[in-house]
Amino acid sequence: MELEFITAGLVVNTHGIRGEVKVLPQGVSPRMMIKCGVLYVEDKPYRLLSGRVHKGCLLAKLEGIGSIDDALKLKGELVTIRREDAGLPEGEYFDEELIGLTARNVKTGEELGQVVDILHYPAHDIYTVQGERDEFLIPAVPEFIAKLDVAGGTIDIRMMRGLGTHED
Repeated sequence: MELEFITAGLVVNTHGIRGEVKVLPQGVSPRMMIKCGVLYVEDKPYRLLSGRVHKGCLLAKLEGIGSIDDALKLKGELVTIRREDAGLPEGEYFDEELIGLTARNVKTGEELGQVVDILHYPAHDIYTVQGERDEFLIPAVPEFIAKLDVAGGTIDIRMMRGLGTHED
């Protein structure tokens, strides 16, 4: 199901003495966090005064955090964003929304298992589906994904030989 808040990262440290925090991204790119403009730490909104990407992390100056002592209080806290602030195009979802979907074989209706992970590669993503007796690696492309129903909690897969771990 579409979530209102999406896990974006973790405050891993401070940066400098003026209250910047270093956020390690988790499922959301640093650039998307900057685009959102508001980050939620412990469910409290902080307007992003400035942000920049440094070595894969977000260095963020948050409204109300003016010193290193203020920033240290946020260390170790989870950062979320509001889904509507991200501006994803229709039909696109965050990893967090896809994890847990029930995968089914579109031809037979057989339940294959649950989406447990999403692997990101340059060409396309791959959904890892864990079933009772098998693990499936499903390319996230139209040739394999027949229907994605996040609200209904299902993903229908066009199966072919070789996608399951028990197959040769």
